Amino acid sequence: MSEPDIEPLDELDARLLLVLTDEPRLGVLECSRRLGVARGTVQARLDKLVARGVLGGFPPALDLAAMGYGLTAFAVVEIAQGFRSEVSERLAAIPEVCEVHATTGAGDLLVRMVARSNADLQRVIDEVVDVAGVHRLASSIALSTPIPLRVRPLLEKLIDRPAH
Repeated sequence: MSEPDIEPLDELDARLLLVLTDEPRLGVLECSRRLGVARGTVQARLDKLVARGVLGGFPPALDLAAMGYGLTAFAVVEIAQGFRSEVSERLAAIPEVCEVHATTGAGDLLVRMVARSNADLQRVIDEVVDVAGVHRLASSIALSTPIPLRVRPLLEKLIDRPAH
């Protein structure tokens, strides 16, 4: 089975996404001024990036610790075969579950969760373990985040690469 044709980002797309990564509240006109292109060009690029699913929105950057969720943990979850959809739906109903990835390797799902304290994390883990189809969970508490989720290096790589 071949992979679908995915149109790569070009340098202007990368520069536009970098500007919006740094300042997500910028308007189209200011983006066009900073990039040195027409307003219509920026709007067309944004529309195209949204339509392709590259740009999913402009959510604010939230600090979960400042919101009272100072503890982040990751859990490798083993589930019964054929239960991925049901387990994922149930996990989505737990507010402290921030992210779930289907994985290869020892477990089936990698779950990122937050909690207010160790006792609160135990409550969240208990909720996850109580989900029908979950066999086992192994968790690790994140002590720090030396490299947070980032896309900047990928965008900068597109700008720095030589033209083909």
